[in-house]
Amino acid sequence: MIEIATGGAFDLAQTLDSGQVFHWEPCVFEGVAGFAGCLGDEPVWVAQTGDETLAVSGSSSEKIAAYLGIAEPVAALHATFPQDDPVLTEAMAYCPGLRLIRQPVWECLATFITSSLKQVAHIRQISLNLRRRFGEPRLIAGREIWTYPTPDAIAEAGEAALRESGLGYRAVGLHRTAEALASGNADLDALDQLDVEAARDYLLQFHGVGEKIANCVLLFGCGRYGAFPIDVWMDRILRERYFGPRKRKRIKPAELQAWAERHFGPNAGYAQQYLFHFARKTF
Repeated sequence: MIEIATGGAFDLAQTLDSGQVFHWEPCVFEGVAGFAGCLGDEPVWVAQTGDETLAVSGSSSEKIAAYLGIAEPVAALHATFPQDDPVLTEAMAYCPGLRLIRQPVWECLATFITSSLKQVAHIRQISLNLRRRFGEPRLIAGREIWTYPTPDAIAEAGEAALRESGLGYRAVGLHRTAEALASGNADLDALDQLDVEAARDYLLQFHGVGEKIANCVLLFGCGRYGAFPIDVWMDRILRERYFGPRKRKRIKPAELQAWAERHFGPNAGYAQQYLFHFARKTF
């Protein structure tokens, strides 16, 4: 077990339960309450030991810092936000220790394809079903956990098996996306070489991926902090807190998207996560 510094206020439980990832499980190790999960193929246990410290087992401090976003210059990111926005100020005060996680891109894409129109508890169950059926077992802190299945494993499983795992109509999108990647007809590494607009267009080619899912992958998997996903929670808080009764009813989704990206600036996606978590927990 190693101890690492978070470089500022950090809330592990809040970060893992903020709608970015869905597979971390509470786990007590050597008398310390923490969480067990996987960073790609690597099993990890992590716990909060102080306001600005974490205990980690199963991974290097560099990997967990990169994954949990504690290596990012958060103060500099915050400085790019609009400074006269009372709604964002309220949201950040509600969850000051929240950070953006940097996930493996395939896992992020697959998870959000399966998350469409689902509540967090359902998404967690689907993720667990897929991991147990098609992933690889790992052992950490005395607990068995599973990696997220590879594109090859999902492609080989077939659509029917995915439906049996609770995906419903989402099985089509996940299976076709896995087939495209397993066959070599698409490559997520290509995203690194593209600007945000081109990367979004590349993601939109996959079955079951719309603007919201593409922006989630750019934000949570690729570290493109300008990407601004808008789901039902974000649509609600933006319309209700930023626009008057008449305007909120008339503004079209595309107009709302463009307004948010302009208003919140070059790191709009980071601001989005504070607003999303605040809305989901308080509205």
